[in-house]
Amino acid sequence: MKDNAILVVVARFLIPLMMLFGLYVQFHGEYSPGGGFQAGVLFAAGWILFVFIYGLETGLRIIPERVIYALACLGVLLYGLIGLLGPLLGGRYLDFSVLLPAPRAAQQAGIILVELGVGITVASVVMLFFLLFARRRAEAEAEGLPLVDPLDEDESRREPRP
Repeated sequence: MKDNAILVVVARFLIPLMMLFGLYVQFHGEYSPGGGFQAGVLFAAGWILFVFIYGLETGLRIIPERVIYALACLGVLLYGLIGLLGPLLGGRYLDFSVLLPAPRAAQQAGIILVELGVGITVASVVMLFFLLFARRRAEAEAEGLPLVDPLDEDESRREPRP
């Protein structure tokens, strides 16, 4: 789609806004609706839009597949380790009051870090799902397999079912 100038211009304007709004949702999530899950989906949607416009190879040059896998692991580890700090410091799992001397500041810091772990995990897993589906389609096209559009209403182009 990088041949379509309108889509490229709109994407160049929209992708940074999506990322900025993802940051807002991520770090404002403790005060209002939103948080890690929604922010992760926004980040992943921005990357997926980039891939739609510039291609999968270019998207993987920006964020390599190994980095995406590492981020998925990092997000889960961050969530788990922040939760385990409570028992290690004499509290309960996901009890943030033992993290800092001021209980309110400790709760805020804890929830921000936990939501950051959730956001990183969700973004990377959504990107991995997209990557797996995109690669499967590319492999099918390379092997010459017919691609069936389930929304195609023209029955003559569909393969007969066994």
